[in-house]
Amino acid sequence: MMDLFALGPWGWIIAGVVLVGVEVLAPGAFMLWLGLAALATGLIAFFVPLGLESGALVFAGLAIASLLVGRALTGRQVPPVGPQLNDRGSTLVGRVFVLDGPLSEGRGRVRVDDGFWQVTGPDLPAGTEVRVTGSDGSMLQVVAA
Repeated sequence: MMDLFALGPWGWIIAGVVLVGVEVLAPGAFMLWLGLAALATGLIAFFVPLGLESGALVFAGLAIASLLVGRALTGRQVPPVGPQLNDRGSTLVGRVFVLDGPLSEGRGRVRVDDGFWQVTGPDLPAGTEVRVTGSDGSMLQVVAA
């Protein structure tokens, strides 16, 4: 079996094209940067003879650099992980929303971003602004704002 990187620069270029192709099939903007690092390693290998070990080191350095540049360009940040990770309701405490319908018999709903949340609180007419005071699972507790 022929070693892909025994092809010299062309091995890195083939690997880069394959990685970019994988990104097209399964987008996530991760393989793109690795593919670009492999392509750059191939271009460098045209001018500077690289063995397998030195080529791997050049690729690793370029991969880290391209991932950092890609992260800076796309503005992606790792979301913070904390005690509220699986408790979205607690992240809504203090925010003000408008009742979608009347809050009667202690129950109603509000529109939050692109969805609706069930709320509990004192009876209020539709269109009233309410402030979230707490949450119990997917049920928000509200008072008139």
